[in-house]
Amino acid sequence: MKKKILQEKAKIISNRKVGRAHFKLLLLAPKVSAKACPGQFVTIKVNDGDIPLLRRPFSVHRVAKSRIEILYEVLGEGTRILSKRKTGEYLDVIGPLGNGFDYKAAKSPLVKLGVNKSQVLVAGGMGVAPLVFLAQRIQELAGSQVKTIVLIGAKTKSQLFCEKEFKNLGCSVKIATDDGSRGFNGRVTGLLKYLLTANGQRPTAVYACGPKPMLKELSRIAREHRLEAQISLEEHMACGIGACLGCVVQTKQGYKRVCKEGPVFNSREIVWDKNKGA
Repeated sequence: MKKKILQEKAKIISNRKVGRAHFKLLLLAPKVSAKACPGQFVTIKVNDGDIPLLRRPFSVHRVAKSRIEILYEVLGEGTRILSKRKTGEYLDVIGPLGNGFDYKAAKSPLVKLGVNKSQVLVAGGMGVAPLVFLAQRIQELAGSQVKTIVLIGAKTKSQLFCEKEFKNLGCSVKIATDDGSRGFNGRVTGLLKYLLTANGQRPTAVYACGPKPMLKELSRIAREHRLEAQISLEEHMACGIGACLGCVVQTKQGYKRVCKEGPVFNSREIVWDKNKGA
């Protein structure tokens, strides 16, 4: 059955700064919130004029009843304009779009038997954005039956986000920084490899979002340890609905659109060496 794309005028509940150039946008969006799944995204028209012309895509960061939250970084004119929008104003939102994570393994028969009870979420930088919503849904689905381990990586400790949110959901959180200013000294994929080697327990699944080089290395590690890994790809999008073909990636089944067939893929699908940035 074809997914219904929803469009609504969402009221801004808050738009607060949480980092040097990072904001959390809370929207009253009952239609989108009722249908959103972890890993999906929305597109937002950041102002009422024609500049910028295109909508901006954002992962759904959290859902609470009729509200959705967006975690975003100011990187260009579109997000700069968005950061200036005020409480009480309205934004035109389309979504939820794309295919999200399949997290049903959290309720598998093996979990009920007490086997493979852990799942690992790996976030690189702003890759934390969709994973908080995923951790929320895993907790709602499986509760204490599953141990959710979250690995958060950043260049330095000042660029770490969402540690408190994950802990509030009952997750075990481990930190990696490239400069060693906090936690594991090195990349988050190195922390994942250490965890898999030292722990000795095979998690049910690995979920990840972050820069493409990180996802490429994570996919190699998952293949080496015979683990299933679902990855959310970050690509530049124009239309967000699969019409413009501006966000295609090469897979073993041919080219696929990140906004339509993704953004979440099985890591084994991607032909890494033929995709730009990998």
